[in-house]
Amino acid sequence: MFSHDRCQPTSARNSGLVGYNGQLAVDAETHLIVTHDITNHGFDRDQLSPMATAAREALARNDLHAVADKGYFSGTEILACHEAGITTTVPRPMTSGNEAKGMFVKRDFLYDPERDIYTCPAGNELTYRGTREEGGLQVRRYWVNDCQTCPIQRRCTSGTERRITRWEHEPLIDAMRERLARDPDPMTLRRCTVEHVFGTLKAWMGTTHFLTRRLKNVRTEMALNVLAYNMKRMISLIGARRLMEASPG
Repeated sequence: MFSHDRCQPTSARNSGLVGYNGQLAVDAETHLIVTHDITNHGFDRDQLSPMATAAREALARNDLHAVADKGYFSGTEILACHEAGITTTVPRPMTSGNEAKGMFVKRDFLYDPERDIYTCPAGNELTYRGTREEGGLQVRRYWVNDCQTCPIQRRCTSGTERRITRWEHEPLIDAMRERLARDPDPMTLRRCTVEHVFGTLKAWMGTTHFLTRRLKNVRTEMALNVLAYNMKRMISLIGARRLMEASPG
């Protein structure tokens, strides 16, 4: 279970905001923090595979199911996890406002993998027209030329044709969406697991920003908080005596 939080110190006038992005991977069964990190990036999109890989190494497991919120959605990161043998469940964010306007969105178009075509809500077929690079990803492009005579064109496109793009590794996204459709519980479990841990840490810190400055020092401060949390959690799970007996030295 992955999540993030941002603790920001002050910013001077006419300067960029200095902030730190805290990352946690929490075991869903024990609620122990498996791994953590602090970055100075203002987003989480490039954190999925590094955190998932670190969590798997910490757990000494060959398999891992990583659940994260939509801020972690990234095709390249999901692919990296897949290639490492890590299953991911990350909701795809809605980046288009068309659905709120009552217009058709990509998921309203049905894909036929055998024929490699999309079928629009009006029943017309969008055929493959070529591949190009977009944002570093190879995407296949599909469109149909019958939109101008379509009775529901206004709900689909204002142009002469509706186009759909499909990432070359889109089956990974399709499989993830199907898992969420069958069982939405992982996202509820994520909120009850990792968000609770973050809330506890923030309460200990006085719901304020980090006390130290510079990335190295902030990472040390976060590590001490994580150590304290895990020790307290272990005492709750097995008791202080057994924890002391299990401690080396």
